[in-house]
Amino acid sequence: MELPHPHRTTSLSAAAFCVTADSLKSVKVKKSEREREKKKLGAGRRTEQRQVLAADERKREFHEEKRNEFESYAEEDNDEQTERTRESTEQWREFHYDGMNPSHEYNRHTA
Repeated sequence: MELPHPHRTTSLSAAAFCVTADSLKSVKVKKSEREREKKKLGAGRRTEQRQVLAADERKREFHEEKRNEFESYAEEDNDEQTERTRESTEQWREFHYDGMNPSHEYNRHTA
């Protein structure tokens, strides 16, 4: 198939490319309709974006709250464990006290 040469005339007449006032008006109407649709789509996108950002903010706040709760729990648990260790160490020292300061129970040398 041979492509037409750009400088040669084809079988189409110049009348086929005439622009009438009606066709120009319909093009303008279609263009304004497209612009209105774009504005609607843009507003819809902005609304959707705001909803996504609000949802992200709620998720962030939720996870921050959960993290704070866990940190409080972990800190409290650690404090309780430290207190139990301190108490058991204190009891061990009281039970094993030999009247000497410092205690020499584990520093005895056997011959």
